[in-house]
Amino acid sequence: MTELKIKSAESCRFDQMSMGEVMLRFDPGEGRVRTARSFRVWEGGGEYNVARGLRRCFGLRTALASAFADNEVGRLLEDFILQGGVDMSFVKWMPFDGVGRSVRNGLNFTERGFGVRGAVGCSDRGNTAAMKLKRGDFDWDHIFGKLGVRWLHTGGIFAGLSESTADLVIEATEAAKKYGTIVSYDLNYRASLWKAIGGQAKAQEVNKRIAKNVDVMIGNEEDFTASLGFEIEGADANLTNLEIDSFKKMIGRAVAAYPNFKVVATTLRAVKSATVNDWGAICWAGGKFYEAIHRPNLEILDRVGGGDSFASGLIYGLMTGCDPQKAVNYGAAHGALAMTTAGDTSMASLKEVEKLMGGGGARVER
Repeated sequence: MTELKIKSAESCRFDQMSMGEVMLRFDPGEGRVRTARSFRVWEGGGEYNVARGLRRCFGLRTALASAFADNEVGRLLEDFILQGGVDMSFVKWMPFDGVGRSVRNGLNFTERGFGVRGAVGCSDRGNTAAMKLKRGDFDWDHIFGKLGVRWLHTGGIFAGLSESTADLVIEATEAAKKYGTIVSYDLNYRASLWKAIGGQAKAQEVNKRIAKNVDVMIGNEEDFTASLGFEIEGADANLTNLEIDSFKKMIGRAVAAYPNFKVVATTLRAVKSATVNDWGAICWAGGKFYEAIHRPNLEILDRVGGGDSFASGLIYGLMTGCDPQKAVNYGAAHGALAMTTAGDTSMASLKEVEKLMGGGGARVER
């Protein structure tokens, strides 16, 4: 079992809140961004995807803390989010000047990839409303104290948008701890985000401060190395059994450095091609490691959001009192299903997740 002390659902208005940026994703389908003549659009964001998964797949009461420029693109994002059932009471609407000189909404052009052609992302997110969020923009005493939130989720993508968002994450996580709200954090290191505000050194400075407030830390071997400075020997993009043992040792060092970590989790992905991955996950809790059901040669339609769906499944398991083994299996199964559909967010149901956890296959249901 874990040492998490989660507040009761009856005592809180929201089960979970995510804080982060939501962008409009442009998907060229089977084609390329560089030659596309049409796109399908979705909403997506590392932190938000977790809240949407917890609402739509797992039926929890979730909310979003973010900001949008108040124009037609922002209202399109609003429409997507409302369809997903995530509460937008804490979204700030910033005036749009007609051009985007002062504030705008982020765009994300992403190819799914196929076979030997990997997925490709091209973000256009400078000067966005979310990156201008700062300390003091949210009344955490009201949100965590009066209304009540059982679980806060945020991550390194939002923290890396600007110096002010990094400071806001520190403020939010400190306030969450003050009121007994569980904090999960996905390290999600992106070198491009930190480049203009101090690079990897700044990422480590910020993430080490945030880590002191985190109960559930999520990240792969690269994230722990780049964001927190924990090295792993012999690691590459595809973890072998030997390297998994090294990763476990690294987690042991991280837990020793941050005894506040109650759970540490990561997905285990071996990329054979853009459309075939080995897929699994592991979590540490209560001094033990728990590995999810390993799924070799998992066929992928769209890998974007698989890790976020893993996080939401893991959180659901932990919030509903499951043992760590079942919780990590919820995460791995949900992540696997999310990658069988297009878009950043999950289209899976709880019934489908639990069927896959139980060994169910892909036979036609009539």
